[in-house]
Amino acid sequence: MLMTDPSQPLVFLVGAGPGSPGLLTLRAAEVLARADLVLYDQLVPERLLEFASPAARTMCVRELPGQHPDKYPHIHSLLIETARAGKTVVRLKGGDPLIFGRGGEEAEALRTAGIAYEIVPGVTAAIAAGAYLEIPLTHREHASAIALVTGHEVPNKPGTRIDWRALSAFPGTLAIYMGIARLPIIVSELLKHGKDPKTPAAIVERASSGEQRSVYATLDGIEDARRHGGLEAPGLILVGDAIARRAAAPWFESRPLFGRRVLVTRPRHQALGMVQKLEHLGAVVSRLSAVDIREPADLSGIDAAVSQLRRGEWDWLVFTSANGVHALLRRVDAFGLDVRVLGRVRIATIGPKTAAALREYRVRADVVPDATFSSEGLAAALGPHVGGQRVLLARANRGRDLLRQELAKVAAAVEQVTVYDQVDAIAPEGAVLDALRRGEIRYVTLPSSNIARGVLGAFDETIRGRVARGEIHLVAISPETGKAVRELGYPVAAEADVFTEDGLIDAVVRLARAEPVT
Repeated sequence: MLMTDPSQPLVFLVGAGPGSPGLLTLRAAEVLARADLVLYDQLVPERLLEFASPAARTMCVRELPGQHPDKYPHIHSLLIETARAGKTVVRLKGGDPLIFGRGGEEAEALRTAGIAYEIVPGVTAAIAAGAYLEIPLTHREHASAIALVTGHEVPNKPGTRIDWRALSAFPGTLAIYMGIARLPIIVSELLKHGKDPKTPAAIVERASSGEQRSVYATLDGIEDARRHGGLEAPGLILVGDAIARRAAAPWFESRPLFGRRVLVTRPRHQALGMVQKLEHLGAVVSRLSAVDIREPADLSGIDAAVSQLRRGEWDWLVFTSANGVHALLRRVDAFGLDVRVLGRVRIATIGPKTAAALREYRVRADVVPDATFSSEGLAAALGPHVGGQRVLLARANRGRDLLRQELAKVAAAVEQVTVYDQVDAIAPEGAVLDALRRGEIRYVTLPSSNIARGVLGAFDETIRGRVARGEIHLVAISPETGKAVRELGYPVAAEADVFTEDGLIDAVVRLARAEPVT
């Protein structure tokens, strides 16, 4: 048996929080980034797996043998065997690992096996529900205590069963987990033991996410409210006088995109920032990577460009995307060089996002358009500076030729070099396309003409019909992208006023404000 150093845990029992990625703790994100294996519960959002290393193996407990009660021996064995192999394991559990999460049982199995471990707490569902619904779980006039209660006990357990008589007299808020399926029984037990039938009650489903739903009633009417509202497990039941002090319009549900379903189509490595912004606005976000960004199939062009820059053969270096910045400077690094190869060359970028990518290498752009972040805008901003000079455009393997054509009118020479390839990446079948076919996504964001062509090229007749009927809105980052969409025969619901990621999000917000939540 391998006895590990207690100061160097190999297994981390980690609380994933209630669902919102923003509620994951810093410590949880830190250990996820170190994990060799992430074993996660079925209710943990897969978005949280983005905090893990791309090299990590991820596995949902549903993949283990047996039904729910039979999986735990397999969970314990996998944790122990992986740790004994010297691997770091994160056991990712919804909410907090020690609140109705069997974390105590898993910790006991690890102690018995001599495996060093650490427990990382998480935000439990009751705390999140209180915050996101603006229900004061404690209130100096109504509740000085909270009771966390399971609504689903192990049959025939040897210990004391729930004392519903005591809970009916509890002077505070009851937060009942895993009780939706037994709600009529729970209500009956509380009423039988003297709980006032007019006590305020609530049920919340998927607290802290854009899919959050809730109903409110008195205790004797909460089951009817749940049924009419269509709420199902998993959900949390709250009972207590403090619930009457809830906000009529909770802050989260007042966010402009609350409950709206939005598709982000940026390449995977660039999508996270936009996803986070949309989630912060209350959206339910899906992702579809329309293109993959890859090293050029033929490196001779970019290698020649690096050599030419090193010899000072260019007056201007122009980047039309953040991908181009990273691709060129990665190749510089591959030669064992650094940004000093740029020497005296002056640099222009198509917009602030590309300029920000350049600043990651401690290099500042000399020219960035003030307002119009497009080939047209860059040509207009750069044209007065390049008369009689030599210009190198670092770009993708495909795209418009407009910038080269416009600069060639004034520059001594303009050449283009492919520094990265864009490759179509959408499979004809997949969960996101199925969601579009079912009409479950309302807004499709299109951040470039190339991405728009890739996304729309994957649409079948069913999806095209939903777009034509206005059930799916296509939102373009610029008139240029909107033109590409229309050329493919699709309507454009909105175009960004400012041709940036934030401008694209603002266009979605404007659309959402003009129509009711369905």
